[in-house]
Amino acid sequence: MTSVLGVYMAAARLAPDKSVSAVVLRKMLVAGSKMLEVNKESVNALNVFPVPDGDTGTNMSLTMISAMKEVCKNTTNTMEALCQDLTKGALRGARGNSGVILSQILKGFANVVSPQEELDIKNFARALKSGVELAYSAVAKPKEGTMLTVIRVMTEHALEISKKPLTYDNFLSALIEKGEEILAQTPEMLDVLKKAGVVDSGGYGIIMIFKGMLKGYRNEEIEGAEDYVPTPVSLNLASGSNKLVEDIQIDYENLDDIEFAYCTEFFIINLKKKTTVSDIDKLREKLNNIGDSTLVIGDLSLVKVHVHTNNPGTALSYALQLGEVDKIKIENMLEQNRELKAKYEAERKNIGILTICSGEGMASIFKDLGVDRVVEGGQTMNPSAEDIALAVNKINAENVIILPNNKNIILAAEQSRSLVKKKTVYVVQSTNIPQGLSATLAFNTEINIAENIENMNEALSTVKSGSVTFAVRTSKIDDVEVKEGDVIGLFESKIAAVGSSPEAVTNELIDKMIDEDDEIMTLYYGEDVTAEQAEAFCEELAERYPDFEVSVHCGGQSLYYYLISIE
Repeated sequence: MTSVLGVYMAAARLAPDKSVSAVVLRKMLVAGSKMLEVNKESVNALNVFPVPDGDTGTNMSLTMISAMKEVCKNTTNTMEALCQDLTKGALRGARGNSGVILSQILKGFANVVSPQEELDIKNFARALKSGVELAYSAVAKPKEGTMLTVIRVMTEHALEISKKPLTYDNFLSALIEKGEEILAQTPEMLDVLKKAGVVDSGGYGIIMIFKGMLKGYRNEEIEGAEDYVPTPVSLNLASGSNKLVEDIQIDYENLDDIEFAYCTEFFIINLKKKTTVSDIDKLREKLNNIGDSTLVIGDLSLVKVHVHTNNPGTALSYALQLGEVDKIKIENMLEQNRELKAKYEAERKNIGILTICSGEGMASIFKDLGVDRVVEGGQTMNPSAEDIALAVNKINAENVIILPNNKNIILAAEQSRSLVKKKTVYVVQSTNIPQGLSATLAFNTEINIAENIENMNEALSTVKSGSVTFAVRTSKIDDVEVKEGDVIGLFESKIAAVGSSPEAVTNELIDKMIDEDDEIMTLYYGEDVTAEQAEAFCEELAERYPDFEVSVHCGGQSLYYYLISIE
């Protein structure tokens, strides 16, 4: 496909270490837009405020796409032309709070970049500062813990490190690292994020843009963006996965109530001759008195307005005093909320299960068995009672059963019950992964909660559990001497085998675990064992124990070479 974008891509050279041309900056911005578009559904999944005000990822992506459409129209390779197009496209395409804030970041950035022939790192940092200041000024009541916080902290870091002798690659990488660091802290700044157990969606979108810009600088392809074309329509590209947003479920039960019902957006065009910049500022104040989430941006040529209010007619009447209104959009957020909650209630089930384990493979096994939610945790990473309660709240069920799968997590699981208000929580006191799996297999959707609890508790005693790990220090336990680095086999929390090879120790451990009534042997291999090694070892065990049904699965757990279940 031959296009203006293709011409730019072909014309772009590897950027110098210390500065970039307009051609390279254009390429970086387009790549940032690509990365955001590809990951927009991941950004949407984090959007928890309190009802849908559009989707954050979609709004940010469409804003960027509108900007890139203008940017890629122009064949003039100057910073001034690039910045004019960037500002115009972002303002006209800005959607929702997040899109409008993003448009202001881009406008402020462009104001500093425009007069430059080449954009060096110091001026890049100054441009970000200008963007942050303009974005903050556009929001009537800025809140910390939002995309504003993320871009502000990234900017502060940019200003600090721009004084050092860095390459553009090092510079952008450092900004992304700082952004991810502050993004992880946003749940502590906003209670609604903490309740939902997610990071800020707009902040995550900002990081996606910067990650794309870095890829653009490096001339790297963005997976899933092969058909990307900057047009003002959603392209429905596949979302990239990210652990920050994996398996997000919004806690509808604990979201704040809606104070203002109508999301109102419009442009003011053909402003009256008597209208002044001061009148635009006064409009912002008037709108803030009748609603919140107020944004008023633009100048005497074009004004973009966004407000949540119970009186959209009043908002429009204020605007009509300044000029003509155009492209009016009014959405009833109360109705959206009712629809979401009705859907949530309709899908509510009687019993849900939460389990705690370490390793992606083990988490997948539990999910395949029907577990509703998995909390990361184990021997060296015990989740708190609050961590567990937050996860319980995200399960849409009247009753929730917790499987701790570790004796050190049982008390926290029990404590979490007092932190959950709108559902009944039960703890089946599994002390290891095999017990947790056995209990999960005993669960039956056709019987009541009391019968399930009884059956799952009984299942704990039907399985024998062993584990193979390594000694972290030299010691003597139960008359067994172990040296630091030795491979050790544990059976019911006692050392049953010691050696130098995980397979040899596992063989010895199994010999001590089995008796004549046992029939099933299952191994779960950890992150330090390859699939080939595990499968070869499984074949050896099958030959050695012909009367057993032997299977092996990827657990992916850290520290433990093998977890063993004997039944």
